[in-house]
Amino acid sequence: MKCNVRDISINYKIIGEGKPIVMIHGYAADHRLMSACMETVFNINSNYKRIYIDLPGMGNSKGAEWLNCADIMLDVIIEFINKILPNENFLLVGQSYGGYISRGIVYKMAHRVDGLLLICPCIIADRKKRNIPEKIILVKNEELLSKVEESDVERFNSALVIQDENTFERYRDEVLSGIKKEDISFLRNYRKNGYSFSFDVDKLEKKFNKPMLMTLEKQDSGVGYKDAWDILGNFPRATFAVLDRAGHNLQIEQNEVFNCLVNEWLRRVEDDIKRKVD
Repeated sequence: MKCNVRDISINYKIIGEGKPIVMIHGYAADHRLMSACMETVFNINSNYKRIYIDLPGMGNSKGAEWLNCADIMLDVIIEFINKILPNENFLLVGQSYGGYISRGIVYKMAHRVDGLLLICPCIIADRKKRNIPEKIILVKNEELLSKVEESDVERFNSALVIQDENTFERYRDEVLSGIKKEDISFLRNYRKNGYSFSFDVDKLEKKFNKPMLMTLEKQDSGVGYKDAWDILGNFPRATFAVLDRAGHNLQIEQNEVFNCLVNEWLRRVEDDIKRKVD
């Protein structure tokens, strides 16, 4: 499906009916990163309208020269939400840089967000300022690496701390497939000129007092996990989980625990909405 925002055609996919959930993937990937891990959860919880978006310049969404900073990216995504879900509350899920954009949405329109899930969120946009652990691979599989295209070996090594056939296949199909569709020129310019918001996205007017889940990885050398602790005070109803044996793709490397945590978050959201209605 396509939604026109200004002169950008944004690609998105809707699955199911019910309470809307907007899913925002990380930098350079596409919506398949989100749909692959979240649809497993919704095999059980089917009463949700899942909205998977390709961010501009990624997947099947085109970029634009004027979209050159995070502030404008946030405005575009909010315009998209307002077109798809006019005056309707929704749940929000953001992964990595999508978690950064999601916090921007909370900053701008928290009153419409009934629950928030952040998966390995980017907390500090400037990589040089992040508190990240050293890169480590806990389970290395040279035999599998030998079967991977040479150009992809470094991507697998940087992305996975548990290297087995399942994690390789899922990373290839869910993450790498999207990265290979990125608009390199657009993303290079965007990252150079405006990867960070011009405002402090975590300086909220008031705390986000709704069910929240933040999943992080002990071996994530991309965004780390320690910086996330500093914003936990914004979320009085947060579950904060840091998992061992996971790099920047916890939804793949620790999928069973991930599914349990997300299901529990959904139960909290449902209870919260029901309580407010009653």
